[in-house]
Amino acid sequence: MATAPIESPVTMDLSDVDPRVGKLVGGGQIRDPLASSDLRRWVMAMDYPNPVHWDPVFAANSQFGGLVAPQSIAVCMDYGHGCQPACVGYIKDSHLIFGGEEWWYYGSRIRPGDHLTQQRRFYDYKVADTKFAGPTMFSRGDTLHYKQDGSLVAKARSTAIRYLKAEAERLGMYDAMLGVLKSWTAEELAAVDAVRHEWLMKYRDGVSPRWEEVNVGDKLQRRVIGPHTKASFATEYRAFMFNIWGSYDWVAPEGVEDPWVNQDPGWADGFGFDEEGALIDPRKRDGLYLGPSRGHVDDQKAGEVGMSRSYGYGATMQAWCTDYIAYWAGNDGFVRWIKSDFRGPAFEGDVTYFDAEVVEKREVTEWGVPLVRVQLSLTNQDGMVLVKSVADVELPLA
Repeated sequence: MATAPIESPVTMDLSDVDPRVGKLVGGGQIRDPLASSDLRRWVMAMDYPNPVHWDPVFAANSQFGGLVAPQSIAVCMDYGHGCQPACVGYIKDSHLIFGGEEWWYYGSRIRPGDHLTQQRRFYDYKVADTKFAGPTMFSRGDTLHYKQDGSLVAKARSTAIRYLKAEAERLGMYDAMLGVLKSWTAEELAAVDAVRHEWLMKYRDGVSPRWEEVNVGDKLQRRVIGPHTKASFATEYRAFMFNIWGSYDWVAPEGVEDPWVNQDPGWADGFGFDEEGALIDPRKRDGLYLGPSRGHVDDQKAGEVGMSRSYGYGATMQAWCTDYIAYWAGNDGFVRWIKSDFRGPAFEGDVTYFDAEVVEKREVTEWGVPLVRVQLSLTNQDGMVLVKSVADVELPLA
């Protein structure tokens, strides 16, 4: 654990964080297996068109013999979409945004009827003084995703950015970076739709490029999502299984004293849940009405945590990145590793462009198979960088 010096006169009290570093933590576990409707809702919300994930006829005639989930489904089947082990310890009047994720995938595919459980650990943290919010904690947590047969599906390492609400509101970093909510002309929207449609059609047959045929410098088909709206943000939120009322149990790891199962991280006033009230009223535990996610669909609440206006989800951006590369890799391809750094959220009114390039080929790798490395960048219509990703992809041999 490395702690950078803080120049701001404002400090964060981390006395409840320090003793938890390196320890297993608890959290929610989804009660039910994945249903076909859960799968379809997920890929619809992620704007991911691969028919093996939603069309039973197409999927039955594929190498999978039936519906199969995208690799990104693991985050959908996880309580708190990877945030739980990175948001550990009480910090008074704080807020949180996602800072990035790193995923390792071990080859196990998920289908309707499969059930995932998670083991979580608070990995480490560091503190830095930022223009965004003054003293800011970058904390990391690890999640292991297991299928019902005990097989390890994936490991995720998430970075949470925790900061003091009052400082973020005072500094208003995004106020200076963002223009007014964009009003799109019919011609502009038609151009966006043309880019989107070309990508939708490019890889939908699921044919994988062969490793030998891919060259450094090859570019993937450009993708676009948006314009983002409060409706699209709400659609994304509703697709995560844990956001369904009563969909999870609180579970603690055995043998851990004070395992941080369902505790208050110190959310600022107006951003907490009412756990007792939620036993009667679903809105008391619904992040579109209460809780730390309110700013995603509420401009006033977004401004209170320094975000200027409604904005998208970090876990959604990571799913976009994984799905985008997997779509290019085809049904015989597989994303083995992907690491994404989040530079800024997708704001309401903006569009998000995806541009990627093959930057390396390795025949001998730690996975025991040849891999192709792809670099990916997500930007908005003004060129502002939202995400930088790098991924290692397994492709079939000729």
